[in-house]
Amino acid sequence: MNPQLQRLYDIAQKPERRIVGLMSGTSLDGLDVALCRITGSGGDTHVTLEQFTTVPYDEPFKDSIRAVFAKKQIDFEHLTLLNEQIGTLHGHWVTDCLRTWNVPADAVDLVASHGQTVYHAPQQQHGRAGYPNATLQIGDGDHVAAAAGIITLSDFRQRHVAHGGEGAPLAVYGDYFVFSQAGEDRILLNMGGIANFTYLPGSLDAGVVFTTDTGPGNTLLDAYARHYTGKSYDENGQMAARGHVSTDLLAALLDHPFFAHPFPKTTGPEVFNMAYVRDAQQRSLTTDLAADDLMATLTRFSAESITNAIGQTLQQAGIQRPRIYMSGGGAHNPILTQTIARLLPGCTFAKTDELGIPGDAKEAILFAVLANEALAGGSTNFGDRQGVPSVTMGKISFYK
Repeated sequence: MNPQLQRLYDIAQKPERRIVGLMSGTSLDGLDVALCRITGSGGDTHVTLEQFTTVPYDEPFKDSIRAVFAKKQIDFEHLTLLNEQIGTLHGHWVTDCLRTWNVPADAVDLVASHGQTVYHAPQQQHGRAGYPNATLQIGDGDHVAAAAGIITLSDFRQRHVAHGGEGAPLAVYGDYFVFSQAGEDRILLNMGGIANFTYLPGSLDAGVVFTTDTGPGNTLLDAYARHYTGKSYDENGQMAARGHVSTDLLAALLDHPFFAHPFPKTTGPEVFNMAYVRDAQQRSLTTDLAADDLMATLTRFSAESITNAIGQTLQQAGIQRPRIYMSGGGAHNPILTQTIARLLPGCTFAKTDELGIPGDAKEAILFAVLANEALAGGSTNFGDRQGVPSVTMGKISFYK
């Protein structure tokens, strides 16, 4: 037997696994690195976060990714080179983090690497007859494994697509295993570049767990912050706080087929981008909006698309007063979070930090949990529903 196959088997049998989760989202802030200790699997999963950091992407590296990010026409050679480069860099950054934390590589069982999403194309979005749901993340897992010297699981979204899902959101799996609580209906709201939420029933019935994207989270806010200020985001919602919402532009922004599609659904910056905003401005005759007013309107757009989706879900499920736990970059934007709270007056709000998982680390931890489930679990039945196939995910890369 290949000794690494034996190593993989031995890891699966351990009562506790040490896994590094890696996540880089559509906001392109950097690489989130979470060192986790995980015991059990499925509903018995328990996670302890040992260390967490974000390795920031510098602007030239961000620009290199933006050159192929959410674009139909790209330099294919550049995409190919980035696939290898990102994998190698992520692997080296894992090594650097472990060295800083005084953790030897051979004390870590697995790396769980999400990769860098460059294009997301669910069928309802691309609309091409004969073609299925599709999504692409780069940062090759073999390169991560070789650079870090640790067995790596990667490419998590592909099996989800192969079994009828859209490749996102995957949060439902980790959220259910880690955050479910008997007797409390919960909404786990993640506001990254694109916002999504998971409904966790207090009954703990995996068959009714629900997840969906809602539309833009920070992607438009960050794009216009860069455009107007050169900064990567609207710090503390300062621009939005100074501005006034344009009801005409808001109506035009909300006038998109995505919002009428049935749940679950996914989307990305391929749809919700600056070109989308410019078109909405032209349709609503608001091309002369001041920068602060535009930011205020875009913040309200994110808030309303989130709360409309949550409100519809609560009504359909007959839920009255769930507790909503927020995470992601949007959880740090007080104008966005305050607007969401006003639009959902029957709900109570907190951050996932109150559940023992820092919001900024949640997505990286999620992929560590998915890797753990791929090796040690896989028996949870989420029912036979579109968008939540009962599958484990992650392709295995040996490091030598």
